[in-house]
Amino acid sequence: MPRFPVPTPLLTVDQTALLVIDLQLGMFDGVRIAPIHAGEALLVRAQTLLAKTRAAGAPAIYVRHGAHSGRPLEPGTPQWEIHPAIAPLPTETIVDKRTPDAFLDTTLLETLTASGTKRLVVVGAQTELCVDTTCRRAYALGFEVALVADGHSTWDNNVLTADQIIRHTNQTLAEWFVRIVPLDAL
Repeated sequence: MPRFPVPTPLLTVDQTALLVIDLQLGMFDGVRIAPIHAGEALLVRAQTLLAKTRAAGAPAIYVRHGAHSGRPLEPGTPQWEIHPAIAPLPTETIVDKRTPDAFLDTTLLETLTASGTKRLVVVGAQTELCVDTTCRRAYALGFEVALVADGHSTWDNNVLTADQIIRHTNQTLAEWFVRIVPLDAL
């Protein structure tokens, strides 16, 4: 039985935060890796959601992936920075991570607990790694999680297209871990 049988309001000021996962310049610029699937549309959706979040007075928390030296998203490189189209405000939190799990060895749980957050609205990249892992971990930690259905992306792999990965992840996570919500419903 799904965990969220009764709809609850999202993006209310109390207890809800927007989690923006790994929307860094290196995912979009094509310098070190191919641009992410439908990247421009993803940025527009993230901008829209950030505007709604800020207007509601809810916190936006950015997660930024740091890769090993010499790899794309290496800390301190331009590709590691949050994409300027969705740049955090000075008052918004950035949590740095080194693994697909945004909670592992980071300050994310402490940040959410301190703000009284109980619900997360999630957008970001990479669908089958950081987004999937963080959503599952958030659920295991007791958070209500809403994954924006068209608010995450990835790349084609040797087996599936990016679009197939996104649809598969939405379907799989919706079974237990998240409520899938289209951007228009927020």
